Amino acid sequence: MSAESRPELRIIGFLCNWCSYGGADTAGVARLNQPTDLRIVRVPCSGRMDPMFIAKAFYGGADGVLVSGCHPRDCHYSEGNFYARRRLELFLRFLPVLGIDPQRFHYTWVSASEGQRWQQTVTDFVERIHSLGPLPQLCESDPAMKQLAQCLGGGE
Repeated sequence: MSAESRPELRIIGFLCNWCSYGGADTAGVARLNQPTDLRIVRVPCSGRMDPMFIAKAFYGGADGVLVSGCHPRDCHYSEGNFYARRRLELFLRFLPVLGIDPQRFHYTWVSASEGQRWQQTVTDFVERIHSLGPLPQLCESDPAMKQLAQCLGGGE
C-alpha cells in the first residue's frame, strides 16, 4: 500500500526546541521526504515532558506518540534529557496498565544538524504505527483509565 492511499493516523511528536525541532527543520530545509501523519508539539526541553502529556495524547485519541530531545550530554539545560529518559522509561513500563501497546510510544535523541536521522526516525515510527493500525478506543470504564482521567482533570 502506498503512503498516499493509506489513511492518515494521529501521531503526536513532542520535540525539544533546541535540538529535535531543529533536526525536523533541517530535514524540511533539505527537502527530505517525511510522513505527513506526525503533528509536532514544540516543548522547551524533553526534560519538561510530563508523562501525563503523553497519557493525555493517547486518551485524546492519538494512535502513537514520539518524544525527541537532545542527545545525552548535549542538553541546552545540562540535564533535561537525563530527567526525560528516566521518566519516559518508567512511563513506557506503565503503558500496558493503561491498555496501550508500548510499541505505540517511542523516545529518541536527534540534534539540530541531523536532518537525515530525523527523517529516518519519524519514517520508521510512522511505519510502525501504521503496521499496528489505529489505537482501539480506550475504555473509559477501565479503573486505570478512570484514575488517569481524574489525574488529567477530565474525570468525575
